[in-house]
Parts: sequence; C-alpha cells; structure tokens
Amino acid sequence: MRDFLPDDVRRREHVIAIVRTVYERYGFEPLETPAVENLETLTGKYGDEGNQLIFKILKRGEHEASGQADLALRYDLTVPLARVVAHHHAKLPRLFKRYQIQPVWRADRPARGRFREFYQCDVDSLGSTSPVVEAEVCAAVSDVLMELGFRDFVMRLNHRQLLTAILETAGVEEARHGDALVALDKLDKIGRDGVAKELTERGVAGSETLLDLFTSRNGIAEFLAAHPAGQAALENLRQILALVEGTSAGSRMRLDPSLARGLSYYTGAIMEVNVPDLAGSLGGGGRYDNLVGMFSGQSIPACGFSLGLERIIVVMTERGMFPADLPMNPADVMVASFDQAGMTHAMALAAALRRSSLRVFVYPEPDKIGKQLKYAESRGIPCVAMLGENEIARREVTLKHLASRAQETHPQDRAGDAVKELLARG
Repeated sequence: MRDFLPDDVRRREHVIAIVRTVYERYGFEPLETPAVENLETLTGKYGDEGNQLIFKILKRGEHEASGQADLALRYDLTVPLARVVAHHHAKLPRLFKRYQIQPVWRADRPARGRFREFYQCDVDSLGSTSPVVEAEVCAAVSDVLMELGFRDFVMRLNHRQLLTAILETAGVEEARHGDALVALDKLDKIGRDGVAKELTERGVAGSETLLDLFTSRNGIAEFLAAHPAGQAALENLRQILALVEGTSAGSRMRLDPSLARGLSYYTGAIMEVNVPDLAGSLGGGGRYDNLVGMFSGQSIPACGFSLGLERIIVVMTERGMFPADLPMNPADVMVASFDQAGMTHAMALAAALRRSSLRVFVYPEPDKIGKQLKYAESRGIPCVAMLGENEIARREVTLKHLASRAQETHPQDRAGDAVKELLARG
C-alpha cells in the first residue's frame, strides 16, 4: 500500500482518463461500489488460494473480543458487481454494460507490479450469452492498450469448458480439476517442469498428457472428438476469433489451451493480456454466467475483463511511454508580488487568469523577485506574472517566460490571452 506523490498521480490520471474514454466509447456506464463487503459475499468465489488473500475485518464494539471477522476489503470488482446486479436488477437495463475503476485489496506478497492495494479498470457486459460480448470486451481492452502506446501485447484466449473436457478426457478425476487448473495457470511463470512437479504434488494423474497438449497446442480437436461439450467450447472460441477480426484485437488474439485463470467463477471463454517484459499479465477476464445467480437465484449471463492499473504504469514507466508533454508542473503561470500591499492585486489577477482556463500558482509571500523566479523555475512553472507598484498603478502586468527569458508588459484585462500567446511561442 503506497503513497502517490503529485507526479505519480498525474501519470495515473493520464492512464485512467484514456481507459474511461475508451470504455465510454463502447457504451459502458460508470459504477462504484463500497471498499468493504460482507465477508460472506466474497468467500467461496475465488477458489482456495483466493480466499486466503482476502483482507478480513474483525467484528467491532462488544463483539471485538471474539476475534471473528464479518466484513472484508473488496478483493476484486466482479463479485461486488454481481451483488449490485442481483440487488438492483429491477432498476438496471436487461443488457447492462458497466465500467468501474477503483482500488481492491489482497493480502499478497508484494513484488514488481504486485501490490496489496491496487486499482483495477474493469469492463463488464451482462444479459447476453452471445459471443459478440466477448469480442467487444476484448476489442475495448485492445483499444485502451493501443491508445496508451502498447504495440507488443498478446491477448490469450481459452475456454473453461474446453479445459474441463481436456481434464476429463485425460482421466483427471473431477475432485482434482481445481488443483490441475491452479497448477496449469502457472505454466508461463514456472515452466513445464515446475507445473509437472506441482501437478504431481497435488495428486493429479495424467500430467504428461496434459502438458503435451498445453505446450504443443496441437491435436486438441482430435483429442476431444468424442466430447460434445469440448467441441462446443472450441466452436465458441472460433466464433469469438471470427468476430474480433475487424477490430484492433483481431491481430492480437491467440488461442492458448494452457490459459486457466485461477478464479473459480469463470464458466466459459477466458482471456488474458500479456507483454514480453512483465511476468504475469496486464489483465484478464472471462465469462461468468452463474455468479449473479449466487446472490439472486436468477441466472444472468455475464462477461468481463479487468486491467491492472499498477502493472500498466510499471511497464509504461520502465519503457518511457508517457507523453513528453504530459503536464508535470503545478501551474502554467505564477503570480508574483513585491510587497504585502500588492497581494490584493495579485489575488485579483490570479482570479482573472483562472477565468481564462489557466492553472495559476500565487506566491503567498512578498519575497525578493529573484527568489520567486527561482522557485517558479524549480517547479517547472514556465511563466511568471509580476506586479510591482508601476504595474499596479498602470493596471498592467509584466510577464516573464523563464525558458527564453523573454519579458513583456500587457494590460491586465488581456493578461490571460497574453500568457497563452507567450506559452505558445515557447
């Protein structure tokens, strides 16, 4: 859990603004949920490993001594969405598309791109089983990454029913399916030998057959020839791949049978986006048709994708991907004053400059002008507006452009335009 200084916040807001703009371009609507959920809302939705990472909140007041928890910090944005849809179903449209950009918390071990408090940028579509939903979600995520400047990402695609069919055909007993998927999901992180060892430790039979299929990625259709559900899953994946052809995701998507996604609520297609220089993913998602029904008893199909803001920022920072003209200073112009009597005039000038849509910093003390200029330069403020006795008497202002050292005097009633012209000249 970290502090974010001004430059950090500006980079984060730059990314969030692009995410929000793209998601709204696709017709997704904003949603926010509380940081705290009932513990029972979250438990049992993320698998055994996920349950261990939930930050639990102990009972309070007279129940404090019990040492029991009844609340928890939000683990992701998907389960709270399912709760919201179940609770407010009558107020929401049948086809509900929402985006949500908020922090989540996990009691995880911090590492590069992995934190205990981090932001997720989720986009979800509820109410339809059509593969158009998956295709559109993937296209929206691809557009976000393209607009942020990513060009080397890959979107991996698989299907939970395809995985189940492979496990069944390979002879893995149903009780070991969850263990097998948790291990297989680490194939890109610990390699074939590491996964083979973990499968053995978890008591999963047929590990060599599974690893041959997942690493070679060939012969799966033939392997599942006698498995109707597996064939249906393959057809669903073919439809999604065909639908994304005309979008920015078309050239990015790859069918990857080894993709498992550890969360237990996925029921259909699953997706993950990766870049070469980051262990793990920038984000992932999938179809979860049964999750809302856990809260409402009514089946509502759903599919979504979650981008990890922190991981995106880590990669963009290391690669130098942020725009050179991203404002990293507190103001466009600083108003300086020579004495206490001039402060009233300085405040009035600052108000006029702000009405011209300029960012204005008022130096609060009547200090030596050299010291004020030095401060503005140290903060990267490009222009200083100076009000001495002569300027105040003549209702003028002297503007100084620090980079070029250009200095000129203008009437105060056109100070805003004059500052903009000076900044435009560079």
